[in-house]
Amino acid sequence: MEQEKFTDEEFEALLAKYDYGFQKGDLVKGIVCGYDNTGVTVDIGAKTAAFVPMKEAKVNNDTPIEETLKKNGQYEFLIIKEEDEDGKFLLSYKRVATAYNWRELEDKKAADETVEGVITGVVKGGVLVEVNSVKGFVPSSHLRTKVTEDMIGSKIELKILSMDAQQGNFILSNKKVYADDREETKRDTFAKIEVGDKIKGEVVRITDFGAFINIGGVDGLLPLSQISWKWIDHPSDVLKINDEIEVEIIGIDYDKQRVSLSLKNLEPDPWIEAKEKIKEGDEVEGTITRIKHFGAFVEVIDGVEALLPNSDLTEWQNKNNKTLQVGDKIQTVILKFNPDDRRISLKIKD
Repeated sequence: MEQEKFTDEEFEALLAKYDYGFQKGDLVKGIVCGYDNTGVTVDIGAKTAAFVPMKEAKVNNDTPIEETLKKNGQYEFLIIKEEDEDGKFLLSYKRVATAYNWRELEDKKAADETVEGVITGVVKGGVLVEVNSVKGFVPSSHLRTKVTEDMIGSKIELKILSMDAQQGNFILSNKKVYADDREETKRDTFAKIEVGDKIKGEVVRITDFGAFINIGGVDGLLPLSQISWKWIDHPSDVLKINDEIEVEIIGIDYDKQRVSLSLKNLEPDPWIEAKEKIKEGDEVEGTITRIKHFGAFVEVIDGVEALLPNSDLTEWQNKNNKTLQVGDKIQTVILKFNPDDRRISLKIKD
């Protein structure tokens, strides 16, 4: 069979048709042709259709591939492997999308803008987040509140501290979001609040001596003694992080910008009830709430504690051959009652 002959011009035109010059590392535009379990087929104008493996196609694992790369849609791809024996190129959509996302995040960092992230994990030293499909890390020192496992999947406001695409280093802060707006917000809040105001706030930190409640950008202190009329060992017995509670402002230090709060002031004062219900000489059954070296505190009315001296406590225990514990009930007599000083002394009932 005689071989077909071409003129020089025809041969150059034929070469140009197939000399598309695609190389590894090139960005190319392609049209999505179809899917299978292993990836996506894309037409980039080469001799054969190119292929995007599933791990290089999905930007977000929670989004179906059909939504990320829609059929007949045109997208940009990165050539990650040059054509094989069948003339097929291997592509990545994820790397292109991630590069664009990094660029967008770099612009937001330069503008000091707030970004929204999704908590994906809680690890030692901080929290894993995902922002615009880019995985990042928030150190514990840059979290305004403690994050727990049940908060995975929830959104969090963040600011970018540092980022390095080559190293995959993406560090963010939740506390900085709060700190940047805090001074202006604090000034507005201090201009509005007064002692005696009742205001809603969020529990943001719990310590041994009390809890800090955010009220309009100001972290006010709710001391342990102001949480409840009842005796409690620790603020966490009553409060949890992120609880929303109503409190009363009982003190404001404008110079040091500190606010003192009370939760128990929003409840009836049990000492007023005690003044009406009990008097010296009354026999009362109480519940032991605390035992100290000098005696036992006994709750004689809900929220009202009286002191039973250690000598009476020891005498009762010796006589009954029993050691009293917190939570035990005991029959007592009101020995002294000073409602103004909020003090009650007890003795054992004969």
